[in-house]
Amino acid sequence: MPNFKYAAKDNSGRAMTGFFEAVDYAAAVDMLRKQGLIIVSVKESGKTKTSAMSSGGKKVKIDDLVLFSRQLATMVDAGIPLVGALDILGNQVENKAFGDIVMRLRNDVETGSSLSDALSKHKKIFSALFVNMVKAGESSGMLDEILDRLALYLEKTSSLQKKVGSALIYPAVVSTMALGITLLLLLKVIPVFKDIFSGFGSELPRPTAILISISDTLQKYFPAVVVIIVVAAILMSRYLKTEKGRLRYDSLLLKLPIFGILLTKVAISKFTRTLSTLIKSGVPILNALEIVGKTSDNKAVEAAVDTVRANVREGESISEPLARSKIFPSMVVKMVSVGEQSGELEKMLSKIADFYDEQVDTAVSGLTSLVEPLIIAFLGIVIGTIVICMFLPIFKLTQVVSGT
Repeated sequence: MPNFKYAAKDNSGRAMTGFFEAVDYAAAVDMLRKQGLIIVSVKESGKTKTSAMSSGGKKVKIDDLVLFSRQLATMVDAGIPLVGALDILGNQVENKAFGDIVMRLRNDVETGSSLSDALSKHKKIFSALFVNMVKAGESSGMLDEILDRLALYLEKTSSLQKKVGSALIYPAVVSTMALGITLLLLLKVIPVFKDIFSGFGSELPRPTAILISISDTLQKYFPAVVVIIVVAAILMSRYLKTEKGRLRYDSLLLKLPIFGILLTKVAISKFTRTLSTLIKSGVPILNALEIVGKTSDNKAVEAAVDTVRANVREGESISEPLARSKIFPSMVVKMVSVGEQSGELEKMLSKIADFYDEQVDTAVSGLTSLVEPLIIAFLGIVIGTIVICMFLPIFKLTQVVSGT
């Protein structure tokens, strides 16, 4: 159906704008009039807002979703009709891109659609987890509680992502600086020393000769090296977009000596918290496992969860296939098993998530304190070696001059 952009005023004179779908122009006007709005303008828009993530260059962030969920939960709990609550949120939200989407949700709900069906039209913004939890909330009559739970889940997920991001950014920045300094020395500084040493008229020490040879080779083939790196990066990017490539890459990430431990703890925390939230919200276990796998952001974890789901469908418990996956530690498996046997699986999963959140905090602090001295030591060794190699001929010349 065509997409229409409208500008109108309500009975109180408040200006309203938004997007919605209609069969034709007449149907669009009729829809607005039924809402009791005073139409200012209605025109067909070439833009499709159903999956837009930005408008005017502004992206919809997880913080926008947290605020939306919490405010909508508060208004629904206060007895405000859903259409009215969405109307208020759509007009007061700071992110105009998200405001347009909320107004589309409002229009869909007003024309008879459920909130979960309206949300499902915006899959790039509202995940399967979000949609299914809202659907469960609508079915159980606990929409306000589910929305509040969603906001809490999104807040904790966002916090976890920020912690991991801050832990990985520092080593990446320092390593890039170290590589840049090393290249600067090899490409710009050493050639200057080479010209100076050429006037000595004597054989250079072997370490110095090797370093100058490396510098000459790098200068000569530097454009080719850059091209090779770019081509390799493009090929790697394409490979990682394949199912097999992404699975191997994500499996390798979890096995890395230092970062792998951190990423594994993050994966376990996200898995247990997501599954706990879905089960507590009334989502069926098979649907919950499917959503957990798709929102794991790691193909190795997703494959393990898919195996768990297949086994659960055949009658097994969750803990047994978890133990066979070799991703989840025995403590997690045993706690899940206890939760299943006691009938309080969601509570046990929540406890595991809280525990691993603390483990991530500890791992991030330990990673920062461990990586910093390693990078400094690396810089000291590399740059120190280059400096010593460059000054060896000068020391040799000083000895010769002193001997004469």
